[in-house]
Amino acid sequence: MKFSRASLGLAASSCLFAAPALAGQSPIDPADTAFMTFATALVLLMTMPGLALFYAGMVRKKNILATMAQSLGATAIVSLLWLALGYSLAFRGAGPLIGDASAALLRGIGLDTVSGWAKTIPEMLFCAYQMTFAVITCALVGGATADRMKFSAFLLFCVLWLFIVYVPSAHWVWGGGFLAQWGLIDFAGGTVVHINAGVAGLVAALMIGTRTGYRRENFSPFDLSMAFAGLGLLWVGWFGFNGGSALGVGSRAVYAIVATHFAACAGALVWSGLEWVHNGRPSVLGLISGAVAGLGTITPASGYVLPWHGMVIGALAGGVCFWTSTVMKARLGYDDTLDVFGVHGVGGVLGTLLAGVFATASISASDGQAGISGLIEGNAHQLAVQAAGVAVVTLWCVVGSAISLKIVDLLVGLRVAPDDERLGLDLALHGEALHP
Repeated sequence: MKFSRASLGLAASSCLFAAPALAGQSPIDPADTAFMTFATALVLLMTMPGLALFYAGMVRKKNILATMAQSLGATAIVSLLWLALGYSLAFRGAGPLIGDASAALLRGIGLDTVSGWAKTIPEMLFCAYQMTFAVITCALVGGATADRMKFSAFLLFCVLWLFIVYVPSAHWVWGGGFLAQWGLIDFAGGTVVHINAGVAGLVAALMIGTRTGYRRENFSPFDLSMAFAGLGLLWVGWFGFNGGSALGVGSRAVYAIVATHFAACAGALVWSGLEWVHNGRPSVLGLISGAVAGLGTITPASGYVLPWHGMVIGALAGGVCFWTSTVMKARLGYDDTLDVFGVHGVGGVLGTLLAGVFATASISASDGQAGISGLIEGNAHQLAVQAAGVAVVTLWCVVGSAISLKIVDLLVGLRVAPDDERLGLDLALHGEALHP
């Protein structure tokens, strides 16, 4: 039996979190290992260079290198912290709130060691796969404060936020914690990744304040062709993000990939169509924003729903995220530079709730275990659990993000000086320019 994210809520808290193989009887499956190695590479590709290009193409020329540096900085520091302690706290131990340090510095993980959450691949590979999720979640937050946050502040924020917000919520949802025990379903990160990134981005944007000249100066993207290339890498990488969350080769991974693709297509068309009606013309920025909205929103539901459900979820994402990123943002006046909250936060909430609506038991059923049904199959309780999970993760993220940002502000300060912001972060923070 393969363990997937879908089965975490049903897993007994007493399951073996690491089980060395019997001599001559390795449980490791070569096909699953090959698939998950490829999926791990795809998800890492989403951050470097996917997200780096996507974000950098949407800021002004003077901040492109600084924006890219945040993605690389997050990749480096989060990877090391994850392997040192983050993985163990998230996926070892059976506590309802947090795991334990039994695998700190990857202690005890050998060549044939497997995790109870992924029994057919090496635990080292499972650890690395989960690491790529932590990396991109922290990197996503930086888009909300692009153009004005210190690089040192961002790196310190990643350190604190990883352990205060990301690791606990990953344990709650995927590591056998209390939300998994409640029965929350989140196939690939609606709560852990997208709600956390979006809510943290909004909190950071509010605490740091608006960019100098916001709503008075021209903040048009410097090079949307970079953002378009970044979207392409993100879109393909998302197949590893969602498909890989099946944690092995099989039909469920294929269904998740197809649903993901349909959601991205529908999101792009609906966002662009609404923009066409609203502004009189469709923009490239609207097309790529709608695609990302569809990708993020299908994420928690991707391994529980039929492919045509993915199309419906993507279409809803395109409409809802368009409204929150344009109309609502303008009315409330907050400066979320790259719409991290409007796309990822709102999309994460919507997708997590819709997982409780569209979940189809036949998709998640395996080895004699009944699958999980949603509202359309008569299980209203699942939607209630999803709503409770959204509320818990959102509240904890607000509190934990505010605490993390306040500590950073006290230690190094959050925002660059006004003169540095006008000069541009590339020169002010890194002493470099895109085109000298």
